[in-house]
Amino acid sequence: MTAGSRRSSRIAAFQTLFEADLTGRSAAGTLDRLAGDAALTPEAEAFARRLVAGVEEHREAIDAVLRERAPAFPLADMPAVDRNVLRLAIYEVLFDNQPAPLRTAINEAVELAKGYGSESSGRFVNGVLGAIALAASDEGDQRREPS
Repeated sequence: MTAGSRRSSRIAAFQTLFEADLTGRSAAGTLDRLAGDAALTPEAEAFARRLVAGVEEHREAIDAVLRERAPAFPLADMPAVDRNVLRLAIYEVLFDNQPAPLRTAINEAVELAKGYGSESSGRFVNGVLGAIALAASDEGDQRREPS
């Protein structure tokens, strides 16, 4: 799948998560509608569905990571754009069995935040994901150190 198709998939996944979060509607039903509107290829739609299903499946663990790495910003008070961009990126980096490269996930998340969020969303998302990446790196280093 091309990078453009993956970006379109991420946009559709983000829009789905955002709308489902705000309306309480089913993410699957929302994605059915949005995927048709976005004219995603079958492969891109499958990727978007995998992202949405993964975020939904791991939502509690993802939100726990967010609470830990952005303690000054309670989830309920965090702008919905930022919250859902971060959920998507955290899923891709920490929970997906086919994880996106860290740099790609962060760049895509920052671009989504800039495109859909407030003036400060890109910086906020970058900062939170940087803290998550640093913590994951530190945990990896500790596992590799001899006892």
